[in-house]
Amino acid sequence: MKVLIVEDEPKLAAFVKRGLEAEAFEAVVAFDGLMGQKMALSEAFDVIVLDVNLPHINGFDLVKRLRAEGVNTPVLMLTALGELEDKVTGLDSGADDYLVKPFEFRELLARLRSLYRRSQAAPMSQQVLQVADLELDLEEKVARRGGRRIDLTAKEFSLLEYLMRNRGRVVSRVDIAEKVWDLHFDTGTNTIEVYINFLRKKVDKDFPKKLIHTVIGMGYVLRDEG
Repeated sequence: MKVLIVEDEPKLAAFVKRGLEAEAFEAVVAFDGLMGQKMALSEAFDVIVLDVNLPHINGFDLVKRLRAEGVNTPVLMLTALGELEDKVTGLDSGADDYLVKPFEFRELLARLRSLYRRSQAAPMSQQVLQVADLELDLEEKVARRGGRRIDLTAKEFSLLEYLMRNRGRVVSRVDIAEKVWDLHFDTGTNTIEVYINFLRKKVDKDFPKKLIHTVIGMGYVLRDEG
């Protein structure tokens, strides 16, 4: 599991990071809301641990921005605000769970694992993914855009599925290699670029609105830019 920790208290952030890494998780830290937003939009995470009282952008506003950008990563709000109204505000903003400081690390760990299991189960039960006029039928293994069928190879289908499940989120070449090819990324290969170009020719070439975009130095994102 890859976890983003957005927490401005260095000692607490370090404590959570060490604890997660001891459980074989990958954990990275952002110390303010702006950096948290940038990281959440540029990398693929499995869960986000988000404090409320952050510099620049508070946690409530940050989770709203992420949801507006199409980032559906589960968010656990971690804060000293324990009043019912604060919890309701957090959940209404788009958070998935709420944990009040101080907390037991075992409870944090259990909640993160629960959020991860739920996030993995829900998308897999969805049989048709859709972004704009692009549809991917996971049961029939068929892609259509504007009602027109698109013939894809098995690997092209898997790559498009991964991009659509992460709509609005920039995924790196490393993410794609690990999740689609199930291998450690080899910086000397251009396989991913080749397959992205294959998809562009089939998904975007004949349509005025382009859905597959390159974010220079970061990776790729599939989004409907209106």
